[in-house]
Amino acid sequence: MRLITLQTKNTTYQMGVNEMGFLMHLYYGPRAEGDMSFLLDARDRGFSGNPYAAGMDRTFSPDVVPLEYPCYGNGDFRSPASNARDNRGVFGADLRFRDFRMKNGKYSISGLPAVYAGEEEAYTAEITLEDERLSLEVVLRYGVLPEQDVITRSVAVTNRGRDMVFLDKVYSTCIDFPGGEYDLLHFYGRHMMERNMERVPVIHGNQQFGSRRGMSGHQHNPFFILADKDTVEEHGSCYGLGFVYSGNFTFEAERDQHNQTRIQMGLPEEMFDWPLKPDETFYSPEAVMAYTAEGLTALSHIYHDLIREHICRGKYKKAGRPVLLNSWEAAYLDFDGDKLIEIARQAADLGLDMFVLDDGWFGDRDTDNSGLGDWVVNEKKLGGPLKRISDAVNAMGLKFGLWIEPEMVNEDSGLYREHPDWAFVIPGKKPVRCRNQLVLDFSRKEVVDYIFNSIAKVIDGANVEYINMDYNRSICDVFTAVEGCQNYGKIMYEYMLGVYDFLERMNRRWSDMLIEGCSGGGGRFDMGMLYYTPQIWCSDDTDAIERIRIHHGTSFCYPLCMVGSHVSAVPNHQTGRTVDFRTRGIVAMGGSFGYELDPGRLTDEEKAEVREQVRTYKENEHLMLNGDYFRLHTPGKDTEAAAWAFVSKDKNEALISIVSLDSHGNEPTTYIKIKGLRSDRMYHCEETGKTYSGAVLMHAGYPMPVVPGEYKAWQFHLRAQ
Repeated sequence: MRLITLQTKNTTYQMGVNEMGFLMHLYYGPRAEGDMSFLLDARDRGFSGNPYAAGMDRTFSPDVVPLEYPCYGNGDFRSPASNARDNRGVFGADLRFRDFRMKNGKYSISGLPAVYAGEEEAYTAEITLEDERLSLEVVLRYGVLPEQDVITRSVAVTNRGRDMVFLDKVYSTCIDFPGGEYDLLHFYGRHMMERNMERVPVIHGNQQFGSRRGMSGHQHNPFFILADKDTVEEHGSCYGLGFVYSGNFTFEAERDQHNQTRIQMGLPEEMFDWPLKPDETFYSPEAVMAYTAEGLTALSHIYHDLIREHICRGKYKKAGRPVLLNSWEAAYLDFDGDKLIEIARQAADLGLDMFVLDDGWFGDRDTDNSGLGDWVVNEKKLGGPLKRISDAVNAMGLKFGLWIEPEMVNEDSGLYREHPDWAFVIPGKKPVRCRNQLVLDFSRKEVVDYIFNSIAKVIDGANVEYINMDYNRSICDVFTAVEGCQNYGKIMYEYMLGVYDFLERMNRRWSDMLIEGCSGGGGRFDMGMLYYTPQIWCSDDTDAIERIRIHHGTSFCYPLCMVGSHVSAVPNHQTGRTVDFRTRGIVAMGGSFGYELDPGRLTDEEKAEVREQVRTYKENEHLMLNGDYFRLHTPGKDTEAAAWAFVSKDKNEALISIVSLDSHGNEPTTYIKIKGLRSDRMYHCEETGKTYSGAVLMHAGYPMPVVPGEYKAWQFHLRAQ
């Protein structure tokens, strides 16, 4: 058997090619040497077919061996990673190994976001499979980042024949595990309560998660963890699998008849039907795999470091973020230019860095029922050009930012009246509305060009240093008015290529501008968006207690420094809950910090608190940008507190945050065990003036203060002596 082995610093990934050309998955786990093919169990299995090339030998069946990239039609009856049909409509392929090569550096994918690395930081492995009947070539690409313990996966499918081939399924990755019982950690949610962690057993059968909404979605994040039953934060084997893509996706976990487990991720079969012309190549989005034997925290750190160093780009990859005030909850759509300038003046008095003008500055936009698509400044409403506002804001020492929603259009807009064919509307069918808006067909270059040029004119006409790019509905009624289009199974993929093209143009044209992604909050919170936007608005729910849970689930994959997080007014506009101002600030400092309120309504005491919060955040932002994040106390139904920590890489400094979630009479003491410190060091706490043993803080914990009232919070800064 020919072996193909990929090595990272701490992990090994091995495949094997047998004499019939089947590419099998042998091992993925702690770093090891040698031939792992002994793990294959060759014996006759009932009702599991054998390839014709095996002759009379019944001991090999694709239905029961771990395969590297399974296809429909070769005798494997589990869920395949790929499926294709010929021009007669006949399904079935038989992918066999052709060749293998390795090269320095990390592959890229034209038009799609992907992990990047220097020539000396990564290598690429390419395995070519082929199907003779269809003349189909499938190249499996592996990007190996040894120091990060990360392996990426992408697939390129080329038609080498003379006839059309239709691709019905092209997943980006598949991992087969020959044995073991696993739990699956997935991150479900809804608008205003995204990324709740749920741990379930992998059962016999197929468990499927994903999105068919045109975006990665609030309902399921495209990141999953497969873990041993005994895996917890500090120890145990676990595998991560994430998707570098912002549109529809599917994740499958399948435990088969022989207790083998298969996990896969890629573009969904629904609304995907790709006609592959002769000599044409289709590229799948990228998936990112990681393994650790050291528990969930270590897995999170792998993804945090990867995203910070090898996905996020541009000025704000490393730079501190401006503390901003967003106008949305301060004014909604009810404002004029003078009101905006007054809000900005108050923000400047509080020591903030930026004022962001949210929705309502363009077209006929006094309600959310009109104006989308008309990216022309409403000078009557603003009392002059946008430059009047940005100049006034800059004169106060503040940066100026702006909200846009480029992919959407209202029927009550000049753009829709002039170009109704630019929206997703099926002829003869009334469209499904959401927020009284439709979706523009970003699979069409002329639509992307028009919207980009319209918004560019606005940005170039004022000193805009920040953009919040929103996306506020799911896609339905998929149809393009492009003449001659006969296949609608391409549109959702090509739509995302259009969105990425728009974002890439923004990055090139305004390289120093901070772009924050948004989709009704966290509906497009994924590694694909982070390639273009180094910050994403985490959720439209700004309630501090709700945000604790949202931040907790988000932290399993994503660095919290890239989570837009604001202090908002009380009673909270989404939940009606009233939470102490200090607590709101400490929770918001769990992400990229800012405010979402009317500063004119703050008391003098609250204004003093804002100034203190801004000072504290700026003093500790280096820990949030570059440190390790630890989940100390999990928020949930039966916990008295939530707690988290940012710890410097050298373990010499830490910022600890604790929030009480319940209040009782004669309350017992809750001890918060601090993680990530050095057991052989003493740590001085600035807030208490005392010095503590790192070993004691980690193993016995810190007693949470007990004070009357709900939702109290504490923040401690530790420095090694």
